[in-house]
Amino acid sequence: MAKYLYGAAAQGIQSFIFQTNKLSEIVGASELVEEICTSKFAEMVYGSGEGARKALKNDKGRAILYAAGNIKYIFDDKEKCASVVREFPKRISTFAPGVTLSQAVVEFEDAGDPKKFKEAVNELERRLRIQRNKQMRSNTLGLMGIERSRETGLPVSRIVGDKHLDLARYAKLYDSNDERQRTTQTLCKKAFGQFYGEAEICYDIENMTGTNDWIAVIHADGNGLGQVVQKIGENKDAFREFSNNLDAATTESAVAAFKAVSEKYKWGKRVPIRPIVLGGDDLTVVCRADLAVDYVLEFIRHFEASTKEKLGDVLSKKKVFEKGSVTDRLTACAGIAFVKSSYPFYYAYELAEALCSRAKKDAKNKPEIKAGKELPQSCIMFHKVQDSFAEEYEEIVKRELMPCDNMSFEYGPYYLNEKEDRWTVETLLEKVKSLGSGGSDAEKEANAAKTGLRQWMTLLHRNAEMADQKRNRMIEISRLKGLLREVTEWENRDGRKVCPVYDIMALHTIMTQNTNNEDDGK
Repeated sequence: MAKYLYGAAAQGIQSFIFQTNKLSEIVGASELVEEICTSKFAEMVYGSGEGARKALKNDKGRAILYAAGNIKYIFDDKEKCASVVREFPKRISTFAPGVTLSQAVVEFEDAGDPKKFKEAVNELERRLRIQRNKQMRSNTLGLMGIERSRETGLPVSRIVGDKHLDLARYAKLYDSNDERQRTTQTLCKKAFGQFYGEAEICYDIENMTGTNDWIAVIHADGNGLGQVVQKIGENKDAFREFSNNLDAATTESAVAAFKAVSEKYKWGKRVPIRPIVLGGDDLTVVCRADLAVDYVLEFIRHFEASTKEKLGDVLSKKKVFEKGSVTDRLTACAGIAFVKSSYPFYYAYELAEALCSRAKKDAKNKPEIKAGKELPQSCIMFHKVQDSFAEEYEEIVKRELMPCDNMSFEYGPYYLNEKEDRWTVETLLEKVKSLGSGGSDAEKEANAAKTGLRQWMTLLHRNAEMADQKRNRMIEISRLKGLLREVTEWENRDGRKVCPVYDIMALHTIMTQNTNNEDDGK
């Protein structure tokens, strides 16, 4: 009997979410994106009403994937499938102006042969790639002689109070035509595991920053997913179950990470964390800067444990990863961009994503891993943006992190577990803690050491010989000789010399610097 495998992929999600630098609009956009693959698609297939989303979740025979901007669904009725293809993109362009939908359909014979389904999925992905490369006409264009939004430059469609809003900004902020403020707590409840009142959620960055003005944009992504799909993608039931379990594992890990940092850190009446993306194996979060490393560390730990619990059997039985010490779970890499609260969110997200990719590249630096036979280890990478330049990470490395030819302060990534020639996250945090925060005689000694380290790094950009003299003298007179020697020692790695001092100093500043006089619970 002929079946119709329908696939859809949302495009322009990043630019839609980070179109402005206002947190209320960013989280509003993320809520809209979350609904595209769930509520809105469910309404197209099962009709309007609260039961549509539940019906989608329970339709195990046809609903294969509906998360993270991607949909895969099997239609029995050709006319119903054609109706969705015709109407769904228009509905999404109205619901979330600026997001476009790529669609494709593959007809296949569902005779119980797993190879038929696998071939259909491969063909569907090929067609979706073709559709993504086709230029879509924007529905946010307007004539030159009309009023435009001050924030986006797009044509104004609504004026609410003193706000001149284009289509997308209105959709992010308001629920309907009666101008009711959108309640953007769906992702918060999903990521926190509990409900918070409106007064406890941050809608502005000013409510999030603590003792200093630094925030963190975090992007985490799972490893090994491609190999898993290749192994189990031929069975639609196994594929669906795997997708649902992976989404549940990611959500549980976010909840566990939130619980851990909420118990460790103090904050005022507002929670200084806002999830932006949470689905599949992806996590994007904006949070107060000093929470970021602990949050990511806890998330990755629980991600490994949760995927072992929920996916371990299928990974082992299918022998997805043939080599290595870990074959019964997935791992994850993450990038953290530390930026000032006024820094453009879009560029901060791009940097976090680039750092995550950089971490993945290092984790996969082994022939067996590149061949898909071994699972990469979990690791994180971070960077503190020191200026107002918005540029690619490669350019940042050349301009800021390479004081001399063949020398670099790019010491990361930092691994969750022990790995040869690399530091663990715990080792990094221990070195940061050893620098102290000022007060006692020992901490005053640490402050003097930090001043010396800053001077040494500055001299490296000017004169390597003077910097070497400074380092020797600094170690000679300090009580922290071992620490200073260790963090300024150059190691040979991948054809260049690296040392960890830059990362240690940057993270120490993030976690201890106090530039605000107000209480952190604004």
